[in-house]
Amino acid sequence: MKKFIKGAILFFTVLLLLPGIKTKAADGRKIAKGVFIGDIDVSEMTVTEAQNAVSDRFNRISNSELTLTVGEDKSITVSGADLGVTWQNPQVIEQAYALGHKGNIIQRYKALKDLQHENYTFDIEYGFNDVALGDIVENRCSSFNQEKVNYSLKKTSEGFTVTPGQIGYIIDVPQSIAVIKNLVTSGWNGDNTSVQLVVKEDFPRGSEEELSKVRDVLGTYTTSYKSSGASRSANVANGCSLINGTTLYPGDEFNVLDTITPFTEANGYFPAGSYLNGIVVESIGGGICQVSTTLYNAVLLAELGVTERHNHSMIVNYVEPSADAAIAESGGKNFKFVNTTESPIYIEGYTTSDKHITFTIYGVETRPSDHRVSFKSEVLETTPASADEFVTTNSEGIGYVGTQSAHVGYKAQLRKIVTEGGVEVSNEVINSSTYKMVPKIVTIGTAGADGNDMAQLQTAIATRDVGTVKAVAGAILAAKKAAGTEGEEAAVMAVQAAADAANAQLLQQQQPEVPQEAVEDPETVATD
Repeated sequence: MKKFIKGAILFFTVLLLLPGIKTKAADGRKIAKGVFIGDIDVSEMTVTEAQNAVSDRFNRISNSELTLTVGEDKSITVSGADLGVTWQNPQVIEQAYALGHKGNIIQRYKALKDLQHENYTFDIEYGFNDVALGDIVENRCSSFNQEKVNYSLKKTSEGFTVTPGQIGYIIDVPQSIAVIKNLVTSGWNGDNTSVQLVVKEDFPRGSEEELSKVRDVLGTYTTSYKSSGASRSANVANGCSLINGTTLYPGDEFNVLDTITPFTEANGYFPAGSYLNGIVVESIGGGICQVSTTLYNAVLLAELGVTERHNHSMIVNYVEPSADAAIAESGGKNFKFVNTTESPIYIEGYTTSDKHITFTIYGVETRPSDHRVSFKSEVLETTPASADEFVTTNSEGIGYVGTQSAHVGYKAQLRKIVTEGGVEVSNEVINSSTYKMVPKIVTIGTAGADGNDMAQLQTAIATRDVGTVKAVAGAILAAKKAAGTEGEEAAVMAVQAAADAANAQLLQQQQPEVPQEAVEDPETVATD
């Protein structure tokens, strides 16, 4: 075995010494005196030593800390590795050696003579991860920004007052990236250091002089919500207050959803009736569409630029068809408009104790004094409600019978009419709307019903008479209560009373019910 090992060692030694067999070894070729790579003096270093010297520089940079700051204790610390700093031209080592060693004898002699009088420097080429560097400056340093505050208006009982603006400060991302790169490429040796980012001023819009001119009423509109319950009324008032006091500069777009959301109790909203896929449901913020609709009509009268508007899925009764503006946070419906005037505008919104909501838009009136704008709703087609629908649900107990009023379907359009000096100068259709036809929906609770109860309910439903269904459902509930408190005999009597009531209802026509809209005006808040 020992002889075998010795023989193998001798064999591989011979192989290594044979011509054409290369081994990885230090490159001992020496670079001429007076040669620099960047600010690194590689004079009389071997090629390998020079390679290591530059590599060490980049290793130190990768492991070093660089503090990015804008002053006032606003700073973050990153590493060279975070910046993705890399050495892009390692071939420069061979170029450094070639000076004085490559070329004909005259070229080599001249190069070495020149180096005796003046050093020669080869550039180091740096690479960066521009995506990572941009993310650091634009996103991780975004907390350094101070937003500007535009001049704004506030209306009180005594009139308008101007609230002064404030200058904002924003990091200049391209310039700051250039400063960081300049630090790294200008000979940073890897010592921990800091760099001041470039900040630019962001001046506020408006002035006291400009806003002092905003006094004219450009458009105002009022709707009533007298039939609304407490929750819906509170939602209307809350949404109105969130919009009230807005100052909008020329060219600015107002986004209603962005202004009044989220629809949460923490943001002042309550559960109330809403439209959801053609039915009425309880959702937080129900009624908020009356806010957007009232504002929409004020915007139309002010002749501002509407950029997004949607009609409700079903007709509403506080404005004419096609004069509504529905919003749905998760349903892709919003109301947006642009201040198309040449001056700022101010939006005032308020509600009254007798349940009216009003929006008024103030600005600088430039339209002729005899300019008048009016709007006409035109119904193009109606679709009467189909037969009542009866549905059962085990989410409600036996005895429950709820109704959702029928809705006639409409196709409508809104026409804008402009006159000057009493003469019509334009008459155009500005929107068209289609509203669903929805039949009356009667929902019957079945939770707790046994087989006999279900049979009686199905018989009552077959009559397609709401009064009959209510009478039977109520009698079944009474029978169950009697069975629990007064014994079997009382229960039997209650069931008989249910049958008698059902027969009685079949023999007479019930009086029409009060439509739901007369009690509560449900609105779109969730998916419409």
